[in-house]
Amino acid sequence: MADETIGIVGAGIVGLATGREIALRRPGTRVVVLEKERAVAVHQTGHNSGVVHAGIYYAPGSLKAELCVRGVSVLREYCQDRGLPYAEIGKLVVAVRGDELGRMENLYERARNNHVPELRKVSKEEITELEPHAGGIAALYSPRTAITDYPAIAREFAKDIEASGGEVRLGFPVTSLTDVPGGIEVASGQDRVRVDRLILCAGLHSDAVAKLAQDKREPRIVPFRGEYMLLKPERTGLVRGLVYPVPDPRYPFLGVHFTPRVDGSVEVGPNAVLALAREGYTLGRISPKDLAGLAAYPGSWRMAARHWRTGIREYHGSLSRAAFMKDAKLYVPGVGVSDVVRGGAGVRAQALDVDGTLVDDFRIHQVGRITAVRNAPSPAATASMAIAEHIAAAALGNASAI
Repeated sequence: MADETIGIVGAGIVGLATGREIALRRPGTRVVVLEKERAVAVHQTGHNSGVVHAGIYYAPGSLKAELCVRGVSVLREYCQDRGLPYAEIGKLVVAVRGDELGRMENLYERARNNHVPELRKVSKEEITELEPHAGGIAALYSPRTAITDYPAIAREFAKDIEASGGEVRLGFPVTSLTDVPGGIEVASGQDRVRVDRLILCAGLHSDAVAKLAQDKREPRIVPFRGEYMLLKPERTGLVRGLVYPVPDPRYPFLGVHFTPRVDGSVEVGPNAVLALAREGYTLGRISPKDLAGLAAYPGSWRMAARHWRTGIREYHGSLSRAAFMKDAKLYVPGVGVSDVVRGGAGVRAQALDVDGTLVDDFRIHQVGRITAVRNAPSPAATASMAIAEHIAAAALGNASAI
């Protein structure tokens, strides 16, 4: 109904894109975005690498594949319309060992099934034509892969919501959700907001907020910190575009890679270490409550049993700059410890099932009048506008949530 109030918990890029989409889809609907921080895009969106993924990695037929490919096109158009940064600098996915060639071929077929535009295989000689300082024996080249500024996009989405008559209410940490006749009451301490429908896009806290909605307990969120190095300004010329490894399909992270940013800097990373707090952006940030929740969840121990060797290696890279850069040198042999300084870090909200499986695809639950986004890792920023279309259709009764 046009006079409905739709509430959204979370002012990251997915929540704000969804609010914008609902306002466009249902003119007259009032959208209220509720955010615990004092600004939008503080957490995953604000620590994003800025890459606009082309859809190379995702299983054909998955929501990730479908929504990433759709999301790129609408995001590009939006950025062009609003004068926001969007630069197609291209990506090389580089094989450095012979045993990676089979995985690279599988990746190529997957990308073709996902209709990634203009993707092609390149030889060792062609690698150096594209990236003179890169190593490797073969690669895939995606010329349409781009970089952008996701916090700027999120702020623009917030303006769109407010221009439509909606509200982005900051400093509103949700403490309870209560069913009331015809709607839901969302509380933050003594403050109350009544909405007709509610969409949860709470990122690092998505499982905790979903629990308030009486959604099922799984999946749980496990926070993984990704730490970056920065190339010194005089060494940013070592790369022209994005340089990535061939990913290991057993693990949901892409490995250490080189990422030029729209501000001219170049990041190297990230690693992927278990954070000791949901908002654990530094090694010293520890939350006893978050750690207790992880320890009490059987899925955490099952995950650890599967991936402990990888975990030890990642922590070694976290503590040693030389160990961190060892992997990076495989892809750009001329880079060394003296060429980088410590950069920032982000925390990824990775959903984990009780059997210890790291959830790969987007996962969205419907609980009565509440739509809960339970897993939205990369490429969620790339796909944000397409995810918003999907969520809006589900929340407004035009599609089934998954």
